[in-house]
Amino acid sequence: MTVKLDILSDPICPWCYIGKTNLEKALAAVPEHPFVIEWHPFQLNPDMPAGGMDRRAYLEGKFGGKEGAVQAYAPVVEHAEKSGLSINFDAMQRTPNTLDAHRLIHWAGIEGAQNGVVDALFKAYFEEGRDIGDHEVLADIADSNGMDGSVVRKLLASDSDAEDIRKRDAHSREMGVSSVPTFIVASQHAVPGAQPPELWQKVIGEIMEQMKEDGEPA
Repeated sequence: MTVKLDILSDPICPWCYIGKTNLEKALAAVPEHPFVIEWHPFQLNPDMPAGGMDRRAYLEGKFGGKEGAVQAYAPVVEHAEKSGLSINFDAMQRTPNTLDAHRLIHWAGIEGAQNGVVDALFKAYFEEGRDIGDHEVLADIADSNGMDGSVVRKLLASDSDAEDIRKRDAHSREMGVSSVPTFIVASQHAVPGAQPPELWQKVIGEIMEQMKEDGEPA
């Protein structure tokens, strides 16, 4: 018996990276967990220009200057370190539009490569400072995760699935999702935010206990 875990996320959201890392620590601690994971699109900046923008200009516009940005990101740095992640803010020169990254995540899902691609997108952006709005970067990530980079390049050059991603994003907002990460357990229970591994272990334990009571094999 499996339980669906749907994750709404954006690959430029640091809390999503931290949330994924914490969840995976819990999953590693309980290898017999019942979760089957699927990633879903939610753009933090749906109105971002297609080519993205200079990160400094973006941060100053969003947080009202460098000081505001530093203040806003202080808890991110603290929680990232606690999760064992090192985010290289200095390397991040551009804030991309993530529509194409979400298209890649969607295609990776069809090929059973979704988790690896999501992981690679987070690492490329937060640790290597790569522009994950760039088609060459996305094709390279696809290639490194067992997908055909040349096919992905052709798909990215078209409008393939772009409207579908926009509709799925809009649907999540209509359902009341306003921030990411949001984890939806068994299509019923929403768990918002980057929760610690201990909470996920508790959730997994409760689900497995319930399955046992219901007489379902865990």
